[in-house]
Amino acid sequence: MSDVYHRMVRLLQTGFGLEPDEISPDQTFDDLELDSLAMVELSLAAQEEFGVPVDDEDISPQDTVSRAAEVIEAKGVTV
Repeated sequence: MSDVYHRMVRLLQTGFGLEPDEISPDQTFDDLELDSLAMVELSLAAQEEFGVPVDDEDISPQDTVSRAAEVIEAKGVTV
């Protein structure tokens, strides 16, 4: 997995109280029980963490954690 994926996992751990063993690349945010407010908070946290704009359309509850990392990486995140 990419550095962006691992940083996303850390965001989910620190911001939403999830444990590392609760998060896998193929889980959707729905699977992780993130509601619409949590998705907005995740987008804002991802923008701050990665320094790229993350819109509501970029990450949806039906997306997997790995897909969200790919979308963010495609925006030109430098590691």
